[in-house]
Amino acid sequence: MTISISRRGLLAMSGVTAAMIASAKLQAAQKAAEATGLKEAYKDDFLIGAALNAGIVAQQDPKLIALITKEFNSITAENCQKWEELRNEDGSWKWKDSDAFVNFGVQNKMHIVGHTLGWHSQIPESVFKNKDGSYISKDALAKKQQEHITTLVDRYKGKIAAWDVVNEAVGDDNKMRASHWYNIMGDDFLVNAFNLAHESDPKAHLMYNDYNNEQQGKRDATIEMLKRLQKRDVPIHGLGMQAHVGIASDMKNFEDSILAYSALGLRIHLTELDIDVLPSVWNLPVAEISTRFEYKPERDPYIQGLPKEIDEQLAKAYENLFKILIKHRDKVDRVTFWGVSDDASWLNNFPIRGRTNYPLLFDRNQSPKSAYFRLLDLKR
Repeated sequence: MTISISRRGLLAMSGVTAAMIASAKLQAAQKAAEATGLKEAYKDDFLIGAALNAGIVAQQDPKLIALITKEFNSITAENCQKWEELRNEDGSWKWKDSDAFVNFGVQNKMHIVGHTLGWHSQIPESVFKNKDGSYISKDALAKKQQEHITTLVDRYKGKIAAWDVVNEAVGDDNKMRASHWYNIMGDDFLVNAFNLAHESDPKAHLMYNDYNNEQQGKRDATIEMLKRLQKRDVPIHGLGMQAHVGIASDMKNFEDSILAYSALGLRIHLTELDIDVLPSVWNLPVAEISTRFEYKPERDPYIQGLPKEIDEQLAKAYENLFKILIKHRDKVDRVTFWGVSDDASWLNNFPIRGRTNYPLLFDRNQSPKSAYFRLLDLKR
């Protein structure tokens, strides 16, 4: 039997074949990129990091550890180095979780970030106040600060490469936060913190870290503060933008901020990146952990899973941000995600407890989401 195929038919078959070949090549490229991981894809741009909690380090789940070591070359202490986690009420030290975190980073040859040496939150009132509720003296608090910072930094000298020295010293009103630290010590709270850290480990990279400081108002206030510190020769080397943002955030703010902060001679870090996909309960998201709102079903719409269109919006938001970061990679040292996978994200409970959020690159089964592949595509 003779089969006759028209020229049009041949062209159609050829087109199908070409499409199949292109699809196969794309799938092969995706598999190859996924096999190497984000840290390899961005090795010529900046470090790719994740915040690790004590449970991850302690449990040593083989699947999760394999994911972390493949995808990330930097880790940040999520909670284990905050004052209330690290110290007992009597001031004695609890080193177990912090030591385990640092040892994990050393064993896996990772860039380790300590978090944090000075913060208004997760610290007992007794650090600042007498038994009658009055403030202790400036000198007394300065001594406590010196003992805390020198002991902590000295312990990990040569192991921890960078420190979030002071965290969130500018308030949501774009003024200096009226924290106990600031009320008692003023700017000396920041000056002392950076000087003490530098004296304890002169090779450590020292950063100021905050949320919403990519927004113009808080950025301007932060720059004013940083200039005051620089006039006093404070050894500050980097600026951390936490980057807790929403799915509809204007990523152009990050470009403006990268340029503004780097103009001060500071290296740029995105330190706590996640993108909230749930309905916003405020005009501008904040990361002040004391903030709480009431649970309502309409504020938790994706219990059964993330809709395809929202997943695509999330991927696009990450893509838009990373395009800016790649463009300014000469100024950016590190991009760290605040967590590894959606199941363990703090945004499941903040600012409303019990919600189901999807802010990271890996889902609740620790499988890569569309956003993950979109970031790999940028480097293909």
